[in-house]
Amino acid sequence: MGADLRVVVDGVATGWYVAPMGAENEFLQALAMVLGTAAITTVLFRRLRQPVVLGYLLAGFIIGPNLPVPLVADPHLVRLLSELGVILLMFSIGLEFSLRKLLKIGGPSFIVALLAASIMIWLGFSTGRLLGWGPRDCIFAGALVAISSTTIVIKAFNEGGVVGRLRELVVGVLIAQDLIAIVLVAALTALSTGAGLSAEQLVSTTAQLGVFLLGLVVVGMLVVPRGMRAVTRLEQKETTLVASIGLCFVVALLAQRFGYSVALGAFIAGSLISESGEGKAVEQLIEPVRDMFAAVFFVSVGMMIDPLLIAEHGLAVLLLSVVVVVGQSTAIALGAFLTGNGVRTSVKAGLSLAQIGEFSFILVGVGVGLKAVSSFLYPIAVAVSVVTTFATPWLIRASDPVARFVDRKLPPRLQTFVVLYASWVDHLRRAPSRPRERSGLRRLLRLLLVDVGLVAGVIISFSLGRQRWAETVVEGLGVTDGVARVSVLVATLALVGPLCFGVLRIARRLGVMLATSALPDAVAGTVDLAAAPRRALVITLQLGVVLLVGVPLMAVTQPFINGVEGVVVLSALLVVLGIGFWRSTANLEGHVRAGVEVIVEALARQARSGSSTNDSLVDVHALVPGMGEPVSVQLSAASSAVGQTLGDLNLRGMTGASVLAIVRSDVGALVPSAKEPLRAGDVLALAGSPEAVAAAQRLLTDLAP
Repeated sequence: MGADLRVVVDGVATGWYVAPMGAENEFLQALAMVLGTAAITTVLFRRLRQPVVLGYLLAGFIIGPNLPVPLVADPHLVRLLSELGVILLMFSIGLEFSLRKLLKIGGPSFIVALLAASIMIWLGFSTGRLLGWGPRDCIFAGALVAISSTTIVIKAFNEGGVVGRLRELVVGVLIAQDLIAIVLVAALTALSTGAGLSAEQLVSTTAQLGVFLLGLVVVGMLVVPRGMRAVTRLEQKETTLVASIGLCFVVALLAQRFGYSVALGAFIAGSLISESGEGKAVEQLIEPVRDMFAAVFFVSVGMMIDPLLIAEHGLAVLLLSVVVVVGQSTAIALGAFLTGNGVRTSVKAGLSLAQIGEFSFILVGVGVGLKAVSSFLYPIAVAVSVVTTFATPWLIRASDPVARFVDRKLPPRLQTFVVLYASWVDHLRRAPSRPRERSGLRRLLRLLLVDVGLVAGVIISFSLGRQRWAETVVEGLGVTDGVARVSVLVATLALVGPLCFGVLRIARRLGVMLATSALPDAVAGTVDLAAAPRRALVITLQLGVVLLVGVPLMAVTQPFINGVEGVVVLSALLVVLGIGFWRSTANLEGHVRAGVEVIVEALARQARSGSSTNDSLVDVHALVPGMGEPVSVQLSAASSAVGQTLGDLNLRGMTGASVLAIVRSDVGALVPSAKEPLRAGDVLALAGSPEAVAAAQRLLTDLAP
């Protein structure tokens, strides 16, 4: 008797053969060793309140070939099982990616994820170049540090009881990052199957991948949703499970036959089933199977941990770990703030997402499996993941004090700006959208994308074809090679310059359009009281647009440029815009001081007359636009805030709202200072976004124990 097993040559199945009877024992022995060791280590890590993923990695290291203990599983069999884990992981992710769910995520999460991923890809690529790696190794290094770990973050949030706006923001960014990771899988697959970075090969492999995906999706949309609905109508869970997993492996095998990653095929299979409306039911059915093989996948990753190899590349592990923690937390925080989240929420979101995980292994595995990158990159990715995963719980716990520290250290004019900016973005979201404005906005976005695409095309074409073009100039004009190279460079700059100027102009027009929607212009013939805040909002939005298109452009073109030209140009643009922003915050500070005086006078007048304070604040909002929508809250004698100074309470750092004025029965209205103690009966005028003001109200009305 024997066992039927596939013959695998260079990762490609070629046929069947009858294995000797001992193969079944080896298979069972490997599976028992993997799952038994993983069970012990995960229980241990659960007791230690650490992510179970680390337990899987430790189990893999224990049974791997690099630890001198008599527990060595067959790495080839384990790698075969781990391939099933990759397929089922990607399949389950695809089940969550229905078009309806993507639309619910909203633009802000995609903006944050795209900006952060672009920054991280550039940082990872630059780190690889600094370490002297080859172009493809650098590209994959950028990809592996760009995506945070959904598994680790969600488990940490569940264990820490994190809820509310922070959880919504982080989960939205994680989903958007998963989508970006799928795009990276497709792009890196195309790159890995090509012969190099030549223009012809790049265009050819990308076109082939596009045709394959288009054909697969079109045919799949016609067949799969109808088929899955027919299967589920049978109301047989076993049949649904077998049919869905069977479809997953068929599409994964089809992708492999065409020379692409099985992970890409599994994701497409999950997405097609999701469009049938049965994705949730299928996901619940495959969850136990997926979790088991996912555990095997992480164990197989742990088996590749080689302490000697990691020690040899210790500098790379250290640098990439620092890049992930510092770069990811800063990039996420920046994107979250620009999309209207306060400093506190943005900093906490950034520190929560400062790690890499399962997608990093999958991305690097694509390159290793297709022999496109060096083998040392996989253990480096594992080591960076272990370091950043261990740091994640500590970073989440430290996020609140770090956010308060950042808020305290901001210059006064920036503190004023961050309080009001969140309220402006909230006004922008709630502002009624007219058809003409929507049409103008879409037209500007199309022009922006066209200009950015042309800039990228010109830069890549120049990089890949400059030698050939220089030779053409030498032959046609009879000049020297040096003169020909300069001529090609000048011609390229002549094309890129106007396009970059066009991007700046469109960014300015977008900023003006959006800022006017949030803070409308004054009626003709009247004083424009919102001029200062609108000017600050325009320059901020322009900065945001330049960052949002400039950083991805830099990340895409960096592999084709041997210097730092892109960084220098983008940095120069940001410095110029930053100077304008700093000046606008000075004008905004003067506007706010004048507005506070108006609020104090109005509140004092209302206090003398005995009228409602909130009525007065509504009138003030009309008189001083751009100050948000001030809300009043009265302190009771039992409030825990009574007796504390505003500096000790740190209301802005805790909630993002600011106290504009205080109405006190014996002195009337006054402008508060950080050393002003709060008293029972004080009426505080608060400004900020609705979320921040609501959080401040809860804090101020909290009863002392």
